[in-house]
Amino acid sequence: MSLADKIFIDMCNDILENGTSTEGEKVRPKWEDGSPAYTIKKFGVVNRYDLSKEFPALTLRRLAFKSCIDELLWIWQKKSNNINELNSHIWDSWADEEGSIGKAYGYQMQVKHKYKEGEMDQVDRVIYDLKNNPYSRRIITNLYVHQDLHEMNLYPCAYSMTFNVTKEKDSEQLVLNAILNQRSNDILAANNWNVCQYAVLVHMLAQVCGYKVGELVHVIADAHIYDRHIPIIQELIKRPIYEAPEFYINPEIKDFYQFKVEDFELRNYKYGPKVEIPVAI
Repeated sequence: MSLADKIFIDMCNDILENGTSTEGEKVRPKWEDGSPAYTIKKFGVVNRYDLSKEFPALTLRRLAFKSCIDELLWIWQKKSNNINELNSHIWDSWADEEGSIGKAYGYQMQVKHKYKEGEMDQVDRVIYDLKNNPYSRRIITNLYVHQDLHEMNLYPCAYSMTFNVTKEKDSEQLVLNAILNQRSNDILAANNWNVCQYAVLVHMLAQVCGYKVGELVHVIADAHIYDRHIPIIQELIKRPIYEAPEFYINPEIKDFYQFKVEDFELRNYKYGPKVEIPVAI
């Protein structure tokens, strides 16, 4: 069975059984009809995925893999904050008339910063350090820039990546690991989406730097299930589980900026029926 499914099921059961409710409290999100979107939440959820063993796509329901990759490239490769450069509509509710989401996500990735080695943006700094100083404990990205929050149409949810290189036991082969820090995570709509996006990112960076993939650790400050998602989650976690799919990344790509959506595939991917998910805004 897929380990990602087991982690997801255990997490959902823990939130439903041991979480706390925000019902009746002051909350920001609203449903389409204007009513408050309450949640059951758990603080400080930590999940570990060994990317060397399997790709963490859920089999309980289908992951929209191509759209997931497209958004990842939009932020990390195109470094864009305009939805007109994105092929899905997931950001439409937060975009202005020109398509901008403000100084959020991709905008922060393209800002150049001064370092001793010269000016670089955050993505190029990560690649530089992984190639030139792999044992650094400072390979970190951060999208939660306080001075720009007032110009972001949505504060970043997945806001920080910390990369850490280890060595394979009894080998000189270097292994790339990462921690994804998330302040808030909608478990039904976004949890597996985020996990798979950043799993792909680890694969991309490992390939262009000549490393193997190791662990992705997902740290969630506020892991929540929305009130209208509870019956959907309850049905979902009772479904059959299948074997994890095989992840394919085009081995010819050695430049981070040359990857395209078509360079990634999930092969032998078996999954359960689609679920309709109301989204709180």
